[in-house]
Amino acid sequence: MNASFGSVIRSILLAAGLAISSLSIAQQGTAQSPTPQKVESVNILDVGRSSNATTQAAVEAGKNQPGNNAPIWRMVNSDEVHYTSLPGAENGVLIQKTGQEWRLIRNGVITVYGAWLLTLALCGVVAMYIFKGTIKLHEPMSGRKIQRFTLLERITHWTMAFTFVALAFTGIMILWGKYFLLPLTGPAFFGTFLLVCKNVHNFVGPAFTVSIVVFFILFVRRNLPEKGDMAWALGFGGLISGKHIPAGFFNFGEKFWFWVGMVILGSAVSASGWVLDMIVPFIQIEYWRGTMQIANIIHGVGAILMTALALGHIYIGTIGMQGSIDAMKTGYCDETWAKEHHELWYKKLGKG
Repeated sequence: MNASFGSVIRSILLAAGLAISSLSIAQQGTAQSPTPQKVESVNILDVGRSSNATTQAAVEAGKNQPGNNAPIWRMVNSDEVHYTSLPGAENGVLIQKTGQEWRLIRNGVITVYGAWLLTLALCGVVAMYIFKGTIKLHEPMSGRKIQRFTLLERITHWTMAFTFVALAFTGIMILWGKYFLLPLTGPAFFGTFLLVCKNVHNFVGPAFTVSIVVFFILFVRRNLPEKGDMAWALGFGGLISGKHIPAGFFNFGEKFWFWVGMVILGSAVSASGWVLDMIVPFIQIEYWRGTMQIANIIHGVGAILMTALALGHIYIGTIGMQGSIDAMKTGYCDETWAKEHHELWYKKLGKG
């Protein structure tokens, strides 16, 4: 009985010890356990958007929503320069985001509004010819000739004229050809034709620039402002009223074409064209994609404006006015024509 009583006492003591140990362990676990954290959700599409987003976050996003590569493409389209072993200044940028902006300007603003501008200019010339016709001299030709241009001046003018026509035609094909020519010819012919236009455009461009420089040197003195220019401008040369307005060697309209059409727009088109051809001399230029896109926009806008002005100049210099092209063909003009259209110059020659 004593043995049984001792066994009971030992069992009670062991159970009490185990209870006390369990209670102590439980209290320690409660003291060490952290306060439960509030779980916040995150938009998987925002992963990779912020500048402090981690690579691990992107990895977790891939696990939670496999197939969602929006964060990757946002990073690719960020214009951020990354590492590449390929040679080249801009190969670290896989997608140039500003290239999309250039494409929208080139194919939207320039193409659409440029086409409307040239259409309106052409319609204006046609309307002028229909309602006004060729402007005739008030007196018959006298048969007496006066030298107006030298051989060098005429060669320079015609070089500039023919190169401009070639550039305008090929430029129109490059910019708008796919809209009206491609559906008619098909891609095989159109691709070959456009390649020819591109090469003609690139090689004729420098000759056009040289002709502009020479033409400027030859004619700048005769295109300076002088007496009678303001009266000619206010009366629009008498084209609408038919009233005679005296002018010097060049009238205000010709001077406007010289300074705005040839010097300003011609220089802008030539300079941007040399950048696009990557042949700019004497100046160190980094031909980045952004540089080429800006040059292309300047080139397109300048060329369209210059072509619109040139339509009026070509019309007046050919079928729009009687005898106007004679001096540029032969170097001589009739006395009647000189007196009627450039009376101030005619009097300076001692003829009037």
